[in-house]
Amino acid sequence: MSLVARHLEDNNIPTVVIGSARDIVEECGVARFLFTDFPLGNPCGRPWDKEMQRAIMEMALDLLQSARQPRTTVQAPFIWSEDETWRTVFMHVSEEKREALKKAGDARRAAQSKAKTQFK
Repeated sequence: MSLVARHLEDNNIPTVVIGSARDIVEECGVARFLFTDFPLGNPCGRPWDKEMQRAIMEMALDLLQSARQPRTTVQAPFIWSEDETWRTVFMHVSEEKREALKKAGDARRAAQSKAKTQFK
């Protein structure tokens, strides 16, 4: 997404990236970045939390209008939850789940391979 934003900016289309992978997005050098310290895949806030989502979108639009220099980063003031344990368990694969996930991945790859051969 960051590289797409840079391409759009190079073609005079202003952008704001809303995201959680601060190190990656800033390394790509986007023009405007609204950093949300949330689990990956949830840049606009908690599911069904319309108030938080609306506030984040308003911050992004404000950033689009107010940024005065390239590579501007603003951090959203929101937290994912009072309980910070999500940081240690998010996307954690326990030994108990590892084999089941491997089987599911193998089945998905087999199904994709089969689907590809049907169209040849």
